[in-house]
Amino acid sequence: MKICCLVKEVPDAAVQKRIDPATKRLDRSGEKNLNQFDTHGIEAAMRIREGGVGSVDEIVAVTMGPGSAQRALHKAVALGADRSVHLSDDALAGSDVCATGYALAKVLETESPDLVLLGQQSDDGECYTIGAVVADHLKMPSLTQVIKMDVEGEKLRCERQAEYGYDTVEIQLPAVISVGDAINEPRYPSLKAIMGAKKKPLDDKSAGDVGIEGDKVGETGSKTQVLAINPPPEKEAGEVFEDEDTNETVTKIVAWLDERKLI
Repeated sequence: MKICCLVKEVPDAAVQKRIDPATKRLDRSGEKNLNQFDTHGIEAAMRIREGGVGSVDEIVAVTMGPGSAQRALHKAVALGADRSVHLSDDALAGSDVCATGYALAKVLETESPDLVLLGQQSDDGECYTIGAVVADHLKMPSLTQVIKMDVEGEKLRCERQAEYGYDTVEIQLPAVISVGDAINEPRYPSLKAIMGAKKKPLDDKSAGDVGIEGDKVGETGSKTQVLAINPPPEKEAGEVFEDEDTNETVTKIVAWLDERKLI
């Protein structure tokens, strides 16, 4: 079995997010890191390998992004991936979810994985849909919010979070699975794994290398477009009730809540 884990480089959680007014895109010039949600996908792949139920020949980390995204791939390899694939091309800049899903699917077609794993969302876009878009292009079945996964021959038996409770679903391989963060606790990479990550094979791919059509990616190939950006409205100053007389203060608070139909 070959498992491909989709990963993404995102702005570090400690960095204040800012939209570039010129491009209307997220400013990614600051410190960046491997998307935390995707580490659960790598851990899920490792547990399938270590569980011994299914024979895992290879775990491949795949990303699309600028040159700096190689650092995210090095972290993915340190967490257990055997090698990585980096899709990077200026023609991909400005791709929305639909265009990104198409581009990633073209990379995955060259790998022919039995299972594609990824996190439920990214720390930056938080769209939750990239797995479904990739699966649609690959013509594979897809599940989201998976919190338990067992390999049973050529099938997966998955438990996924639903609006009311949990669903147990059996799915035929090959498949694309978006895992929830409740599925596992990702391991910490060892010092040896961190030091050896840069020595693991990293395959750089351009759009042309994987047969990506130029009119289907970038701003031209995107289905959505950001027309305007507006900052959130400033919060009004709160009202302070001085407790000079407790009964009077309580009466004021109750009246304030009642006026706003909060009680």
